[in-house]
Amino acid sequence: MSAGITPETVIPSLLIRQCKSSRRRKKIADSSGATATGGEFLTRTLVAIDLLKRHVLSDDEKTVGLLLPPSVGGAVINAAITLSGRTAVNLNYTLSEEVVNYCIRESGLKHVLASRKFLEKRPMDLDVEVVCVEDLVPRAGWFLKAVSWLKANICPVWCLEQSLGLSDVKPDDLLTIIFTSGSTGEPKGAMLSHRNVSSNVAAVNQLFNLTADDTILGVLPFFHSFGYTGLLWLPLALEPTCVYHFNPLDGRMVGKLCEQHGVTMMLATPTFLRTYLKRCKPEQLKKLDLVVVGAEKMPIDLAEAFKDKFAVMPTEGFGTTELSPVVAANVPDHRAQASDGQGTRLGTVGKPLPGVRAKVVDPDSGEELGNNADGLLQIKGPNVMLGYLNQQEKTEEVIRDGWYDTGDIAQIDEDGFISITGRLSRFSKIGGEMVPHIKVEEHLSAISESGEHSDEDDEVTIRLAVTSVPDVRKGERLIVLYTSLGMTVEEIVKKLGATDLPKIWLPSADSYIKVEGIPLLGTGKLDLKAIQQMALESSGGNGD
Repeated sequence: MSAGITPETVIPSLLIRQCKSSRRRKKIADSSGATATGGEFLTRTLVAIDLLKRHVLSDDEKTVGLLLPPSVGGAVINAAITLSGRTAVNLNYTLSEEVVNYCIRESGLKHVLASRKFLEKRPMDLDVEVVCVEDLVPRAGWFLKAVSWLKANICPVWCLEQSLGLSDVKPDDLLTIIFTSGSTGEPKGAMLSHRNVSSNVAAVNQLFNLTADDTILGVLPFFHSFGYTGLLWLPLALEPTCVYHFNPLDGRMVGKLCEQHGVTMMLATPTFLRTYLKRCKPEQLKKLDLVVVGAEKMPIDLAEAFKDKFAVMPTEGFGTTELSPVVAANVPDHRAQASDGQGTRLGTVGKPLPGVRAKVVDPDSGEELGNNADGLLQIKGPNVMLGYLNQQEKTEEVIRDGWYDTGDIAQIDEDGFISITGRLSRFSKIGGEMVPHIKVEEHLSAISESGEHSDEDDEVTIRLAVTSVPDVRKGERLIVLYTSLGMTVEEIVKKLGATDLPKIWLPSADSYIKVEGIPLLGTGKLDLKAIQQMALESSGGNGD
């Protein structure tokens, strides 16, 4: 562990200690102009705790919903919920009302805390009482603010912890419920403990050696585990500053924030990097020192283009909601400990975090495989979730003897670097052979990128996706949904046929379907469920 974090350290204690140690230093900021030192942040959090207890939450209300974008206010409310001994459920505001209400019912929520400005932009009819946090601010009188300031700045850590009842909080207590993206089905609520998140924060810090000189760009939402751990608790529990913006695809604002606040570290997805490559100027990102991407595979050509423009090679990592979320990451040599050896291997997602074990097994027999063999990736460590909310059976399906089944196909080389080669749900059985959608997608994207795209496609970041539909003769057949190919379908088919892909993997010309847009989740990942449904409807793919 690192930064004074032990397996017994709970998140509220880390927050209090860090805010006190940085009480005169800028700790967080956002694109609205809001900013707070560590002392100011802790003061506002204590004020919020009092207001929520007196005006909103009952004593027995232990789980609270939030509909807040990444911002200073969103961080304060999350911290207030946690320091009051409650469980925060950050709801995914990119989902439909029906799905959000499903998550509300599953969590047993009585209240959802939201921003009025946000609800005006994204109105939602929710089956629960919604409280706008702006309405609580005027209720904070001078006396409450003064007392909160004294507690935050003068009161010793042990005294404040005792007054908040934090001695009763245990490492394995529930910290948050994060619903999976639902890319392949109905969202599941991953229950993460204090130990899960604090161990992940400590391990990431140990890998990247973060300091008070680091400023992190916070564009990932708190309803996403990468955003929740990496952009909420990592800066609040450790020394870096964080600057938030609610729209990760707003490249121009991202550039301004990076320049204004001297951003040194960026957590993003490859999709977001493409936007920054187009919209940000080199001088705006001149202090950028570390870029960590996840959620989707990073094309090598994108990494190299980003390095050419901004002089920083993006570092690829891997994680899942159920693993709090980081499992592995590549570490640039200048950030790694001297004794760590090689920290980066392009094309891989890096080595497992300290304290985390990884193995690949045969998907059918469960037998552990050796180095450089494709198999089902399983993970064991302090970051493995407590389980799925209200779904014991599904929990037992994915966690056996402490090992979590990621559902990803991977291989581990002799040095411990992990390469993700596909996802079990993104394989098709065609003519008895397992065909990886991602591999076909990569070849198609490379061919398409060499073609000519109209100016109107300038904002399009993902132009195609591969999925499958039932087929009577072959079991399944691949379908390519696309918005723009840069050439004719016939040319694409011809060029794809000239690659080293097996002939049985090649989609036929009538399997290419032009669509208005490729369905994406709010995190920038492909919405696999919606993509397959679109393919079924467009192709008449009923197996006949």
